[in-house]
Amino acid sequence: MAGGSFGHGGLAMERAGQYQGKVTAYVIIACFVAAIGGSIFGYDIGISGGVTSMDGFLERFFKEVYRKKKSAHENNYCKFNNQELAAFTSSLYLAGLVSSLLASPVTRNYGRRASIISGGVSFFVGATLNALAVNMAMLILGRILLGVGIGFGNQAVPLYLSEMAPAHLRGALNMMFQLATTLGIFTANMVNYGTQKLGNWGWRVSLGLAAVPALMMTVGGIFLPETPNNLVERGFKERGRKGLQKIRGTKNVDAEFQDIVDASAISSAIEHPFENIFENRNRPQLVMAIFMPMFQILTGINSILFYAPVLFQSMGFGRNASLYSSAITGAVLASSTLISMAIVDRLGRRALLISGGIQMIICQVILAIILGVKLGDNQELSKDFSILVVIVICLFVLAFGWSWGPLGWTVPSEIFPLETRSAGQSITVAVNLLFTFIIGQFFLSLLCAFKFGIFLFFAGWITLMTIFVYVFLPETKGVPIEEMTFLWRKHWFWKRIVPEY
Repeated sequence: MAGGSFGHGGLAMERAGQYQGKVTAYVIIACFVAAIGGSIFGYDIGISGGVTSMDGFLERFFKEVYRKKKSAHENNYCKFNNQELAAFTSSLYLAGLVSSLLASPVTRNYGRRASIISGGVSFFVGATLNALAVNMAMLILGRILLGVGIGFGNQAVPLYLSEMAPAHLRGALNMMFQLATTLGIFTANMVNYGTQKLGNWGWRVSLGLAAVPALMMTVGGIFLPETPNNLVERGFKERGRKGLQKIRGTKNVDAEFQDIVDASAISSAIEHPFENIFENRNRPQLVMAIFMPMFQILTGINSILFYAPVLFQSMGFGRNASLYSSAITGAVLASSTLISMAIVDRLGRRALLISGGIQMIICQVILAIILGVKLGDNQELSKDFSILVVIVICLFVLAFGWSWGPLGWTVPSEIFPLETRSAGQSITVAVNLLFTFIIGQFFLSLLCAFKFGIFLFFAGWITLMTIFVYVFLPETKGVPIEEMTFLWRKHWFWKRIVPEY
């Protein structure tokens, strides 16, 4: 067995060159099943915007919005501005924020599988309540339970994928979470396109079908193997070694197993991970756990995906045309994630984040110019400019889908040492959901106030995050997950903060 010493600052020996093993069908299947957890997140993002533009749903729960929508003289940018409607969408993410922090000790002490199963059960119950809702209280309670499910799922699934994947393919396999998310969004858009033809009860079908991926996540979680990292962390060394041999397809896993054991020894000495994470040696990971998910939301993508049907209707698209256009954007997002999976472990994280950021900036500026010049408060876009808007939005979604979409989850999930990994992922999810909540709650008001300037607002943030990646994020491709500490000690900026040992 490969030996080595370690200190309180992390592993002291790099063994990456000694890692052996191959990509086995076993690990591919396990990652595929776990990634279903992303589909519940995506389905909700996609379904919410469509449901909140359906007449039957608005007439039953949001009569004021329904009246304004039907008004021929209502301001294009303000017709859907209603805090109760925004609360319906964003309440889920506030619940997810709180539950993601509660999920950390569960994920660490009881395993990644426990959180995945808990998330699936909660989401299933929430979807059932929403489908059967007869009043606002029932509707919001269902949304809260959906949020709990997303909080647990988003906390555990990226960790599970990062720990199961071999280092040279960790980026692609981790992106299965984002792929499942994008497929969930696309599926939801297609469901909305079909259910809006069902009349006043179509929204119930849309909300109720969320129970399907939740059930798949729950049942799949029951049969998933636990990660070797977590088994060793909880004291099951022999089971962890056998599990590692099985997922790597070789008996010779000494180097990788010793890294896990060393990391676990450090982890077991940490009683309070949330306190430990604020130490200098964890400063770069903490910064990334806060800024990566924050920037991911501040691209403006969730605004487009949440409210795509609403946004397109605000631009003068008809009801059917707006749902159809949002279905197109969902398909583009799913396909672009496949592109990212194919190239991320060859080109690296930084190249994709920077190039995607530049393309998104250009698209946001073009959208602002088109809408500023061609769309007044009570006008509609011409057919030609409507098509152009959809094309530019698709180009924006395409850029997001190969860059900040998947990598906003991948990078934070792969950089933390074992002792703070669950706590770090909880912070990542909490920040993501906090800003998702803020944008979800206030986007319609911002749209009303800024009008076309909303796209320049997001373009400014994308410029800032692109510079942030160029300056502060080292390349993580191919680096074993238990040896990330060495990366920060070599970085021109972070080596001034992270102690050598």
